Amino acid sequence: MKLHPDLPIGVFDSGVGGLTVVRALLEELPAEQLIYLGDTARVPYGTRSPQTVIRYSRNAARFLLSRGVKMILVACNTASATALPVLLQELPTPVLGAVEPGAHAAVAATRSGTIGVIGTLATIRSGAYAAALAARRPDVKVAAVACPLFVPLVEEGWFGDEEPVADLVARRYLGELHRQAPDLDTLVLGCTHYPLLRRVLARVAADLWPHPVCLVDSAEAMARAARAELERLGLLRAVQKDPGRRRLVDRLRCFVTDEARVLDIGARFLGRDLGALETVDL
Repeated sequence: MKLHPDLPIGVFDSGVGGLTVVRALLEELPAEQLIYLGDTARVPYGTRSPQTVIRYSRNAARFLLSRGVKMILVACNTASATALPVLLQELPTPVLGAVEPGAHAAVAATRSGTIGVIGTLATIRSGAYAAALAARRPDVKVAAVACPLFVPLVEEGWFGDEEPVADLVARRYLGELHRQAPDLDTLVLGCTHYPLLRRVLARVAADLWPHPVCLVDSAEAMARAARAELERLGLLRAVQKDPGRRRLVDRLRCFVTDEARVLDIGARFLGRDLGALETVDL
């Protein structure tokens, strides 16, 4: 497969959470075209077996390849933790997961050497973040807590400053993290849904820890890593002479496997209307 800078970037997630990655890519790479696939008919991946996650991830990657993408971003942290080694071995395009960029950013940010990770049950059980962090800094201390209630809270829109449920749940999860690691100074948001809870998490962290805690957004880290990899491979699309940014509709195509509630929920993650949705069967 011959790759070219003008080909689009493919992004997939188990649902609409990966639109936080798309949002970061649209800002970081204003010349690029994006194709997003949300496997909304089979969400969530976080409760599936590793074999099932690998199978679903292969299906999603094949679909994106059929659309002629030059790079695939596995926005789903669960799929990154479980299926990325298989995809790296099998796919003819560059593949970037969520775990390595987040780990890189966390190691760069920590001063104490103690890092917290929150994510889905499957992501935490995989130990992928702990392994990636230790590979970059062998003396790092990692505390990890699964936060399964965060995803439904975000999808219901219960993450604003005036939402007591989000605050209570965050205090329960981060309270456990504080008991494990009172000296942590960096917290990785290891799920694409969690950036929408950033204000709540920052407020609760400030109450629990007596020192500043840096929140690492894996979506932003992925966008920066994608730019670096495209530049390294000579696949970065040239910015057009017109300095005005193209409309979103000209830069993004969204595919889902089930369109129920996607337009409403997806807009929260993207920060704007999604436009037309296309439904596909994987």
